[in-house]
Amino acid sequence: MHVSVIGNPDDTVVVTVRGNLDLDTAPVLRTTMDQVLERPHPRVVVDLSGVDFCDSTGLSAFVLGHQRAAASGGWVRLAAPGEWLHGLLRTVGLVPTLAVYPSVADALAGTPPG
Repeated sequence: MHVSVIGNPDDTVVVTVRGNLDLDTAPVLRTTMDQVLERPHPRVVVDLSGVDFCDSTGLSAFVLGHQRAAASGGWVRLAAPGEWLHGLLRTVGLVPTLAVYPSVADALAGTPPG
């Protein structure tokens, strides 16, 4: 798995995740999320377009990130999950608790999830 972080002029951070998100790799995502969520009123978009697989540890990282951001007056938005991952998020009941957007651009713009 590979994680990269890009800051935007409006202080929104895009965290891009690639590969498998599982027990072995989720700590990298959690560490990255911890770093970007340290900011006041964090706004984070997680680009999932390159995620091939995600298990419960990956899902947990999304939920914990969402809760931490909300507690600080911010948000975490998930963007561009593949069909399988979007189905998983729905099946386990994380949609609509977690905001899931069809693209990074929609998540950055705050276009209502669809």
